[in-house]
Amino acid sequence: MVIRSPHTTESLRPAEAAALTRALAENADVTVFVDGTSVKLSSTARDAVVDVLRRLAAGDAVTTTSAAETLTTSQAAAAAGISHTYLRNLTDAGIIPVEYRGTHRRIRSEDIATWLATQKSDKRGEPPRSMSDS
Repeated sequence: MVIRSPHTTESLRPAEAAALTRALAENADVTVFVDGTSVKLSSTARDAVVDVLRRLAAGDAVTTTSAAETLTTSQAAAAAGISHTYLRNLTDAGIIPVEYRGTHRRIRSEDIATWLATQKSDKRGEPPRSMSDS
């Protein structure tokens, strides 16, 4: 399982945001170029790209992440190489942050990656970091 960190893009300068707002208002067509090659996006991918562009045009900073970046306890335990019980104990103790969806726990993959890095640094004899230090 690949754990990707969320990516944040700062808000655009006002002149850039205004130019992007005009471009989005004037055209329904959005063309994406990758290394000089035009790529046709599916309507779903196009809508996602346009949504990000509209948010940037509105002056918002934008963070992108994958939907799969919120893990179930089974997925998080597998990614960390620990048992479900140990993972639940870590979340109950507040060592790994947890979100609840109803009664189901969800754990951000970034928090698992941070916890794993902390565990590795502890084994090397480096001073331990708390999750809030990241």
